[in-house]
Formats: sequence, structure tokens, C-alpha cells
Amino acid sequence: MTTTAVTPPLLSAEGLRVTFPGRHGEPPARAVDGVDLDIRPGEIVALVGESGCGKTTLARALLGLVPPTAGRITFDGAPLGRSARALRAYRKRAQLILQDPSGSLNPRHTVYDAVAEGLRIHGHGGDERAAVAEALARAGLRPPERFFLRYPHELSGGQRQRVVIAGALVLGPELVVADEPVASLDASVRGEILALLLRLRTELGLSALVVTHDLGLAWNIADRVAVMYLGRIVETGEVEQVLTAPRHPYTRALLSVLPEATGAPVVLTGEPPDPSRIPSGCRFHARCQILASGEAERAGVADACRTRDLEILDGAATSQVACHWASARADAATTEASGAR
Repeated sequence: MTTTAVTPPLLSAEGLRVTFPGRHGEPPARAVDGVDLDIRPGEIVALVGESGCGKTTLARALLGLVPPTAGRITFDGAPLGRSARALRAYRKRAQLILQDPSGSLNPRHTVYDAVAEGLRIHGHGGDERAAVAEALARAGLRPPERFFLRYPHELSGGQRQRVVIAGALVLGPELVVADEPVASLDASVRGEILALLLRLRTELGLSALVVTHDLGLAWNIADRVAVMYLGRIVETGEVEQVLTAPRHPYTRALLSVLPEATGAPVVLTGEPPDPSRIPSGCRFHARCQILASGEAERAGVADACRTRDLEILDGAATSQVACHWASARADAATTEASGAR
């Protein structure tokens, strides 16, 4: 890792909740239901989980695009303000990279205009042409002048994504939030974009939150991974630790379907519960393969899985898991080690 546990976080969320009103008298949907998360300077954190788990809503809340219902967000040690002026200043320092470059680029704007848009919005007082050229060059479009007058339809998918990245870089941010940054790209281009993000971290000291459903991507790019399920982070830690020795049954299930995984894939039954009707106990218990197989019963935690809520994991860089069964296994291992001594 490029950071240490004692480094103060650049971005921090504490007890973050985002709730959307229900329709026609239905209960509100708890899209983000109590999340603590820290991102440190120069650190890349992968936020992973199935579609609908709340990871994109969390990312947008961290950028100030969705107002939190409760909790606190701090950036560089200061609380994130909600006024238009505070958010405007914040968005110079924290930028979003969207999943689909074709959808995020205006087809009527040239590459130059697309990258310069942020400079114009924020009243850049320097040399606009030089800033655009530098951002395009950093994004790997060289010589940059060759791309100034091109339109999105004249570019390949990888080139369009590089233009989007250049548009984020042109303001000199300290943090980027990349929402599925390579999901719409061909496999041959994915590696190039991931390598670019890693190079930008090295050259510029950028921090990044990478939102993805792909644990293979997390392995290739992240320092730390946070696994999200139904509005909460259920496991977090350094990427090698989480992905080589997963403790939460949900993380194990996600890893089991990767092409390089050994053993039979874990097929989860049913869909994730409705975020307006989150079950009691562990929110994963209705789909948990450990509970279904009887392992949780043998560990003496089956009732707790169904009825006892788990604590919210803190945002620290330490390895953590929100699972009664994993905690029971850890306690048993500690007791056994103590007895051996």
C-alpha cells in the first residue's frame, strides 16, 4: 500500500445514511443505511457489490450529488458544506468519472470543449488551451492538439473514456470517484484504462474510490476493498487479505464466480431484499449459504444471524467483517490458540 494506517483520511464518512421516500405510502428505501468509510491520500479503495446494493448512491453522496439523510462527511479534515458555494469549491477537488463515456460526453461538443467545460464553469483564470492540452496528455491522448477538434463519434471507446478522465483531471482534483470506469469497454482496452488510473495515482498522488461489481478489477487496481450489501459495508480490509481469505459469506459468493476461482461457484438464492424492507438480524441471512447449509447452526449463531443486528464497521483501514458466523470462527480460533499455549 502507498499509505499507512496513521495517515489522516482525505475523505471520511461517518454514519452515512441516504433514504428515499416510498411511493404511495410505502416505507422509505434505505439505500445507504449506516456507512463509515475513509479514503486516505494516494489510496485507491474499491467499493464492490451487486447491482442495487447502494454503492452508486454512496458514491454520489460522498461527492455531494445526493444529500445524506443522516451522518457526516468530511474532506481534508473539514465538514462538507451543503451550500452552493461550498459544493462548488469541493467539486474542484473531487471529481466523478462516469461509467459510460458515450453518455457523459455531449455529441455536439468537441473534445476541447468537453475538457474545457469544467475550467469555464469554475472560472479558470489561466491558459485554458495549455490546461486542456496537459489534461489530455496525462490521460494518454498524445499529441493532445490532434484531438482538440474531434467529436465523440470519431473516437474509439477507450479514447472517449480517456477524454472523460481528462475532463476530471483538468481541474487538478485530489480525489476521483470512478463509477464502473471500464464496464462499457472492450477487454483489450480495460487494462489500458486501469493502468492509466494507477499511473495517475503515482504521478499526481490522486486518491480514488472505484465503484464496481467486479472483484477482479478490485484485485488489479485497489489498495483496499469495501464489500457492500443492502446499504452497508459487510467486509473491508486490504485487497490481498479480503480477496485471498474472505470471511463474509457474501464476499465468498462473489469471489466464487470469478473465472480463476477454484471449487464450485456459490449460487445465491433469490434477489437482494427490498431496501424498504430490510430484514432483522444479518441483512444477508435470507440468502446466506452458510446458514442454509447448517454451518451457522453448528457454530451456535443461527438464531443471532436471523435476529441480532450487527454493528456498523468503522472506516479504518483494518480488516473487519460484519458476520456472526465469521466472528464465532475467529473467537474459536483464538480460544484454540490460547489453549495450545
